[in-house]
Amino acid sequence: MRMRRLRRTEALRALVRETTLEPGDLIYPLFICPGEGVRKAIGSMPGVFNVSVDEAVREAKEAAALGIGGLLLFGLPETKDETGSGAWAEDGIVQQGLRALKASSAAKKLVLIADVCLCEYTSHGHCGMIRQNGEEWEVENDTSVQLLGKTAASLAKAGADVVAPSDMMDGRVLEVRDALEEAGLENTPILSYASKFASAFYGPFREAADSAPQFGDRKTYQMDGANVREAMREIELDLDEGADMILMKPAMPYLDVVRAARDRFDVPMGAYQVSGEYSMLQAAFEKGWLDRDRAILESLVGMRRAGADFVVTYFAKDAAKLLG
Repeated sequence: MRMRRLRRTEALRALVRETTLEPGDLIYPLFICPGEGVRKAIGSMPGVFNVSVDEAVREAKEAAALGIGGLLLFGLPETKDETGSGAWAEDGIVQQGLRALKASSAAKKLVLIADVCLCEYTSHGHCGMIRQNGEEWEVENDTSVQLLGKTAASLAKAGADVVAPSDMMDGRVLEVRDALEEAGLENTPILSYASKFASAFYGPFREAADSAPQFGDRKTYQMDGANVREAMREIELDLDEGADMILMKPAMPYLDVVRAARDRFDVPMGAYQVSGEYSMLQAAFEKGWLDRDRAILESLVGMRRAGADFVVTYFAKDAAKLLG
């Protein structure tokens, strides 16, 4: 047996390739901010910007032309408060963005996914409501999920094709599903961040979304990175509560979790190549330590090979151009 026989030419390698990567497998995140003509560079994420609604429409048209599957939308409100009321406001920044995107020519070619969380909108930076318990502050669960349901319904009304709760509060998928049903939006799918780990790899995102916690951390609601079996329980609960798809976050340090989920659950599943993964690769490219084009595609193929049906990545446009 000579295994190298089928590696001899590119045509042979392509013929027997087990895992494919297409532009339609990619989801591109966008950070929408107030203003007009705004394209503000994010220092820790080269090539990524906070963009105003008009610029987001331009980004969407480019993404659609490249064949990218969809957009994941985050918002930076003009003002923040303790309850994160900008998350569900009718004139909230993402709601404005959704209406503009739906009116654009790109809308028919892209799936518009709205992130559902409060951390970008709260003055304290946590993903839910807070209360003081003795000398310490804690994030409340049940009051938080009520606001998350309200946010999801608002985003779906504004035009989101999919809502994606990312907070990791207990019971939030059921609350989101109930809120959508009550609003007559029962056909809106839920993409649940079903196993979101408390990770060091989120650092650059917190600059991009201005969402760093003002005290403490998120370890009481995001998952412990050592736990795979617990991740399977989280996913099962979210599916029982009405999630249609699941998202694993981060991707690269947790590919074993992606594989475990793929082997156990027969639902559409994505992996999120998060900001820290993106930024460390960009740093290596800048130093000349890695071949940029090969490393981008290899990292994304690895996530698909582990079992992800689609990948959320800040490299979406770069990868689509390479694949084109």
